[in-house]
Amino acid sequence: MAETQLHDFPSLFSLDGKVAVVTGGSRGLGLSAASALLQAGAAKVFISSRKASTCESACAALNSLPNLRPGAVAVPVPADCATLDGVKHLVSQVSAQTEHVDILLANAGATWGEQFDSHPDAAFAKVMDLNVRGVFNLVREFAPLLARRASVEDPSRVLITASTAGLGIGTIGKQGTYGYSASKAAVIHLGRNLAVELGPRGIAVNSICPGFFPSKMSNGLLEMAGGVERMGKANPMRRLGRPEDIAGVVVYLASRAGAHVNGAAIEIDGGAMWSRGQLDVKL
Repeated sequence: MAETQLHDFPSLFSLDGKVAVVTGGSRGLGLSAASALLQAGAAKVFISSRKASTCESACAALNSLPNLRPGAVAVPVPADCATLDGVKHLVSQVSAQTEHVDILLANAGATWGEQFDSHPDAAFAKVMDLNVRGVFNLVREFAPLLARRASVEDPSRVLITASTAGLGIGTIGKQGTYGYSASKAAVIHLGRNLAVELGPRGIAVNSICPGFFPSKMSNGLLEMAGGVERMGKANPMRRLGRPEDIAGVVVYLASRAGAHVNGAAIEIDGGAMWSRGQLDVKL
């Protein structure tokens, strides 16, 4: 039967020879995603964050992985993606080393926690600038490189790191993350608009929406909520996110397996946001 004749199934999740750019890739979820891209066969992964030293350290760790394809390499490209000048600098650095980009992971982000009555305007603006405006600038400036080798059969991919905080109510109370939650809701909807705009150019755009993953950004909130063990037990899957959970979704969306997924926002939280009471977190 025709339905059983899957085309080259062994390569379905392969990223053999692909070129990727990962912003915010020097630690946390971005570093896990970069590791997955390299181990799935990518030839070159550019790692960007504001600090050159952290980019270099991350690339050293990635390049020491034992199972990379011959010649595969992680390349540090420090840049501040909160500003248009920083984004343009990143594009120029990448363009000097490759003629095309197959995968762009817009992962750089910021948060700020403070109670509503004293929540600073400057903090709200900073979060929105990086998490929304910065993503729009990043995708727009990289679009020519993404389109260069894109096709109907093999589209280029933009992956946006959003959050379940953009799908429901985020943290409120004395450590309220109002700007963060609003920015993630905005960037998810931005991703849907870009999916329709860029799909005809051979560029698919999707968002990943992690819940709580132990990381530098989330550890403070996790501690205030009772710690990793307590939050893990409260999750329907009885644990918090692990690096492999991000890795699997990123490789799926970036590979041939996800070639017809466009405009999606995929939750990676074990079902926590649907669990009774999980949307009413007051810290």
